[in-house]
Amino acid sequence: MQSADGARNDETVLGIAGDWTVETVGEVLPTISGKVAPGHHLVFDGTDLGRLDTAGAWALIGLMRQQEEAGGSSELKDFPKPAAALIAEIEPLGREQLPVPERPNPVTWTLEEVGRGAAGIVDDGFLMLATLGEASTAFFNVALMRRRMRWAAFFNNISRAAIQAVPIIALMSFLVGMIIAQQGGFYLSSYGANLLVVDLVGVLTCRELGVLLTAIMIAGRSGAAYTAELGSMKMREEVDALKVLGLSPVEVLVLPRLMALIISLPILTLVSDLAALAGAWVVGLYYLGIPTDVFLTRLKAALTVTHVLIGFSKAPFMAAIIGLIASIEGMKVKGSAESLGEHTTAAVVKAIFMVVVTDGVFAMIFATIGI
Repeated sequence: MQSADGARNDETVLGIAGDWTVETVGEVLPTISGKVAPGHHLVFDGTDLGRLDTAGAWALIGLMRQQEEAGGSSELKDFPKPAAALIAEIEPLGREQLPVPERPNPVTWTLEEVGRGAAGIVDDGFLMLATLGEASTAFFNVALMRRRMRWAAFFNNISRAAIQAVPIIALMSFLVGMIIAQQGGFYLSSYGANLLVVDLVGVLTCRELGVLLTAIMIAGRSGAAYTAELGSMKMREEVDALKVLGLSPVEVLVLPRLMALIISLPILTLVSDLAALAGAWVVGLYYLGIPTDVFLTRLKAALTVTHVLIGFSKAPFMAAIIGLIASIEGMKVKGSAESLGEHTTAAVVKAIFMVVVTDGVFAMIFATIGI
């Protein structure tokens, strides 16, 4: 691609020759940009023009606008009809300035966000009830032998949610039990009440902390995985394919995951309780000087079956909440990776929030009935 220029009086002629395409326009454009004649009339002569694509047309339009901004004028001369038509089609684009959005009133913006959040909470509540109802119907159909349970998916999800989570749950609970025992012993030792550390760790872990920490870990681990899986299926239109085949996505995809979580969380709660008590025993033996037989005797006296059952009774409800929220957020995913990330994050945040709320509700209920 090449150019030639000539001038007479106040008119400058710039010859446009060769191909002006996306492959070649970058080579000559920097040199031609210096040919702009301020205050002159610039004529682009297209007699020797070869091929012209959109990139070349935009380059010519840019030169013409540059000439106008310099106080001159420009025109096209002897351009082939296809090239002239392409330039005429593109030239009006980009001339209008984009409107500057108005800055929203902070009060109005805050009220709108609160309203959207409240509406979203209500919608999520209805979706959770609808999904729970459909999953319950599917479960009863399986229990009454009207439907076939997908056992492969069920046991696979138990393996992923329970067996593969045992190491991280045990390690986390072991360390938390050590921390609680160390901190409790540090402050109680000044009162000569080292043995109360056993009561503290035993009751707090088995009644509240074990199931709560386990549910939070499962929300971040299995809940996020379920949302990502269902969201990916939604993006690849696999969920729509199930509907076309006459199958219920809740029955095929949600029910095995939900049942696996409901079974897995009590098991992991037991693992968490034992690991936390083991961590407290290590600290009591080597840091506080509490012998093993004294530790076990004190633990047996302080920890009753009621405390253990209270912790276990929360696990199925927390598991159901985590599974429902993860499934709902997965089904909300649109056709983009950004949407998948947003709903996966939302699933984890909502599940952890609802787990804490559920624990608080149970605490108030048990306090009301005196256990």
